[in-house]
Amino acid sequence: MGSTGYTCIRRTFCSFNILIWLCGSGFLAIGVWLHFAYPGYATLLPEHAVLSADSMFITIGVISFVIAFFGCCGSWFQSRCFLVIYFTLVVLLFLSEFLLGSLAFVFRGGIGRMLTQELKYGIEKHYNVSDRGGFLTPSVASIWDNLQGDLQCCGVSSYEDWYDISAWPGERWVPRSCCRPQYGSMFTEGSGDELPNVDCRKAGNPTLLWDKSCGQILQMWFVQRLHIVGTVGLVIGFLQLFGLISSMLLFCTVKHKRSSKTYKSYSPTVDTTLNRNGTSGTYMDD
Repeated sequence: MGSTGYTCIRRTFCSFNILIWLCGSGFLAIGVWLHFAYPGYATLLPEHAVLSADSMFITIGVISFVIAFFGCCGSWFQSRCFLVIYFTLVVLLFLSEFLLGSLAFVFRGGIGRMLTQELKYGIEKHYNVSDRGGFLTPSVASIWDNLQGDLQCCGVSSYEDWYDISAWPGERWVPRSCCRPQYGSMFTEGSGDELPNVDCRKAGNPTLLWDKSCGQILQMWFVQRLHIVGTVGLVIGFLQLFGLISSMLLFCTVKHKRSSKTYKSYSPTVDTTLNRNGTSGTYMDD
């Protein structure tokens, strides 16, 4: 491979890894910000906090940062050792993604049930009406109320998920965010003035509440966007394949340049001049 081709591969590979490094740094920063600004999201899955958004962003950021670091160093310093480490890490990452994806597909039913139970447990143990948190640090109650209001849903599987939780033990109540807008506050049941005002969240009347569960709506939202998930997966696979091919080409080129001792092209003029001076013609290392 010529010097121009080697330089092109080296610069492209280095630029590619710098871009991955910047993206990884961005993911890491977002994860750290979510961890400190939105700690309430971790208690949505109290027994599996590692699956929370902040943990996922931090994990992706650290992995991208480390892999891109070895790629940049291997390209910049022309280090075969760094390039081998980079290639190995990318292969391990690809195998891990394939293994996790296969396991998630095979055990998708069990994973769905596990997440449902975890969300219900978070509601039962961590929902506190009086704790609303702040604008930058919302509580579990604030997160669930905003989610149910935006998605127009109630509970994980049904409105009965809110019955007999730690916030109101022994009561068959629901949060006010489960009520339809026209019943969100105190209302008069019936047309007679003699009937007292009824609180929707304590009425025990399902017709006053959202008729869909949040689990159903989130599942439908995910299914409708499977094409986006597939596209993202293909892009990630293409980037990993590009990194593997580029690192191998750069590794082989560096190995050739270091092992080659005769790379200079033959020049009759130079050879004649050297012979006239009584010096034997030699080849220079590139």
